Amino acid sequence: MAEPRRLLLTGANSGIGFEAAVLLCRAGHRLTLLCRDQVTAEDARQQVISRAGAGSPPATVVGDLGDLESVRAAAAELMATGNPIDTLVLNAGLQYAGSREPRRTPQGHELTFAVNHLGHFLLAQRLLPLLEAGRAPRVVVTASEVHDPASAGGRVGPPAGLGDLGGLVDRAGEGVTMVDGSAFSADKAYKDSKLCNVLFAREWARRLEARGTPWPVIAWSPGLVIPPTSTGGFWRYSRQGNELGQRLFALAARSLLRLTESVENAGALLAALASDDAHAAGGFRYLSNRLEGPGRHRFEACPTSGEAQDEDLARRLWEASAALVGVEA
Repeated sequence: MAEPRRLLLTGANSGIGFEAAVLLCRAGHRLTLLCRDQVTAEDARQQVISRAGAGSPPATVVGDLGDLESVRAAAAELMATGNPIDTLVLNAGLQYAGSREPRRTPQGHELTFAVNHLGHFLLAQRLLPLLEAGRAPRVVVTASEVHDPASAGGRVGPPAGLGDLGGLVDRAGEGVTMVDGSAFSADKAYKDSKLCNVLFAREWARRLEARGTPWPVIAWSPGLVIPPTSTGGFWRYSRQGNELGQRLFALAARSLLRLTESVENAGALLAALASDDAHAAGGFRYLSNRLEGPGRHRFEACPTSGEAQDEDLARRLWEASAALVGVEA
């Protein structure tokens, strides 16, 4: 077996992240799980080691990606330990379907953008020294095919699009609502955040290569994954009155149309991306778990959307994000 890796994983308390954590723990890797509160962290730790049946119990750190101060505190705690990170897995995500009004973070930013992109961006910047101290450092970012308006999921509802990033200007302390400055749409906010994930990964890989350290920076789409309990974890902020609709959609997509990927299979893909030597090549890559037919997926490298290939947009998003979280661009 390859030498165990030291991994920091966000979003490990449920869904894809949890399944990946179980496999990584079982394989002997050393995990640190970043969770939004102490209760969630301890439950995730216990559940992972119980399911894994082997390996060392994961370490945990509390950090709410929806609160930049909490992210700073978590990063400071990790930096104080000085433990190197071999693989940083930025996997946590949320979507609150059915809401007409934006939910906001303590800093005033729309919650989807804050958790899926901005909190991860800040965490990555603060933990860079631990990655530099790691063995063959690697970064994995969970994105989605919906970043691409031409994809099956991206064609449903308003398409992803960041425009001129006009919405990232903090107007009188009100915070960011939509990246392009348009009227709020919960569906578009999620798609835009996934586009931000891909652009962030692309720009980080470019910057690493420019300084002579071309680590692997992998963005990936797991496909349509709907856990059996579709109202927790990823769905925890969705409108309560929309629960029946979510369950009916989940039933149709999973059992009737067979459009979904299982949580277990997607978790195995994430575990492999984080640890296998097959994914050790440097530079940016985007891989997608594409649906080929009912119940059939193919996981392979593929092009991103045209907008996600815009290097100038990636640079400007990086610089705007850095300004929002208060780090050097």
